[in-house]
Formats: sequence, structure tokens, C-alpha cells
Amino acid sequence: MHVILRILINAAALWLAAAVVPGIHAGGPSAILATALVFGIVNALIRPVMKLLTCPMILLTLGLFTLVINALMLMLTGWLGRRLGIDFQVAGFVPAFVGALLVSVVSTVLSWILVHDRDDRDRR
Repeated sequence: MHVILRILINAAALWLAAAVVPGIHAGGPSAILATALVFGIVNALIRPVMKLLTCPMILLTLGLFTLVINALMLMLTGWLGRRLGIDFQVAGFVPAFVGALLVSVVSTVLSWILVHDRDDRDRR
């Protein structure tokens, strides 16, 4: 159930990024859910490797390079989505950067609200 909630949170964040950021296009609800699944897999498998390889740069920039990694993960998600036939496109680095920033903020807020609230109910 926790994984499904995370995918839905990512889907909501990706939908908002596609609606607000020029240069990010997403198809209908099924395309957004499929993109959220691909995004989750990319973040689970590739993002840790990227963070390990760029650790010196992350330390040098006091963590700000993580924003660049997030943008690259969103661009990779768009590229993989096109290869898998998913209607999700990222038009370049600037839309990816702004979109990744928005996705990070929205995902964090929704996770804090929904997962935190769910954990509180489970403790009762």
C-alpha cells in the first residue's frame, strides 16, 4: 500500500509540473501514472548511483548539485517514457530543472501530509 501511495504522490506532482511548467508535457491520467512508475524506478535505481558518483560535486556545492541530479532524473524519465510509448516529454534542461524543483516540493509536502497522517493513524 505504501508503494502505491508513493506512486500516486509522484503522479500528482508530475501532473502539476506538466500543468505549470512550459516545456513539460504529459498525456492523460494513464500516461501520468505510467510516468510516475518510471520516475519511481529511475529514482530508486539510478539516482543513488548518480549521487555516489557526484558526491564531491554535491559536497563542493553544499548540496545544490542535487537539484541538477533531480533535473537529470526527470529528463531521463521523459526519455525512457518516450521509448516505452508513454506520452510524457521534457523539452530541455531548464524545464527539467524547474519541473524537478516543483516535483520535489510537491512530493515532499504531499508525503509529509499523507504519509505522516497515515503513520499517526497506524499508531493509534
